[in-house]
Amino acid sequence: MHTVPSPAQIAHRLLPAAREPGREGTAFASANIALCKYWGKRDEALKLPLTGSLSISMGTLGTRMTVRPAAADCLQMQGEVFAADHKVARRLFGFLDLLRPPGLCLEVESENTIPMGAGLASSASAFAAAVRAMEALFGWDLPPRSRSILARLGSGSACRSLERGFVEWLPGEAADGMDSYGVGLAPPWPELRVGVLTLSEAEKPVGSTEGMRRTVETSRLFDAWPAQVARDLPRIRAAVMAGDFHALGAAAEQNALSMHATMIAAWPPILYWRPETVAALHRVHALRAAGLPVYATLDAGPNVKLLFPVSARADLLAAFPDLLIATP
Repeated sequence: MHTVPSPAQIAHRLLPAAREPGREGTAFASANIALCKYWGKRDEALKLPLTGSLSISMGTLGTRMTVRPAAADCLQMQGEVFAADHKVARRLFGFLDLLRPPGLCLEVESENTIPMGAGLASSASAFAAAVRAMEALFGWDLPPRSRSILARLGSGSACRSLERGFVEWLPGEAADGMDSYGVGLAPPWPELRVGVLTLSEAEKPVGSTEGMRRTVETSRLFDAWPAQVARDLPRIRAAVMAGDFHALGAAAEQNALSMHATMIAAWPPILYWRPETVAALHRVHALRAAGLPVYATLDAGPNVKLLFPVSARADLLAAFPDLLIATP
């Protein structure tokens, strides 16, 4: 019987031989929005998903991180210094322990262009940026697959934040997760835009890890979720490859609403939506019924993301003046 390796053993397997760090390493990673959602793990320690997923990057919305050797671990985020025992610092430095040699302390500066903990994938861009920054610090030249697997050990969806554009996360079958990583899809789509309606910047009442666990364990609808993904993922991938906007938008919106329905059916219910969320969805549906090409998607949070062609930009800004628009 084979023992499943720990995250530290996986990292040791993937990283080059130890070398001296440079003065500092800096990197940027985009956030990503899943069009076919990831919800549910088959292995929590290695962050292996029960199903595949497919995302689109958010252009300049993401995380820029700098790491440099220091006398003691220190995290500065958005100009605020976080104590070592703060949950954000503990999670980040716990992940960096996988990537750094024993005894090396790090000063980390992190700047997000998106709110944290509000369902906008800030953890994905942060852990992806951390891998790239450490790679720059040590001068590694990691293969894309190794880089993606390492990022996944910090946050599952971070494996989709290392490429621009569309990225598919292969769920894999191996117990050690070496076949579970993100792969970029080639076709560019220069006309496509993603809009973010930030309805709340408050931290989510239920984090994604707990939300997934509760949904898997208690939602009577969860048994249908893998089958939903099995239908939606090929539809979304085919729409991406064909550049079919309406097929892409319809499949992505249905997939997102199905995920939220599955969460709402958990106990206690996981209801991220706010009244503003429902109002925004009704507005999107009304605009689409009136002929405007726009679809909605939501991650684990109250904020709504819009998919639309650049030709609809002016009309959507008129409908949603605070819309933040990304060019993937």
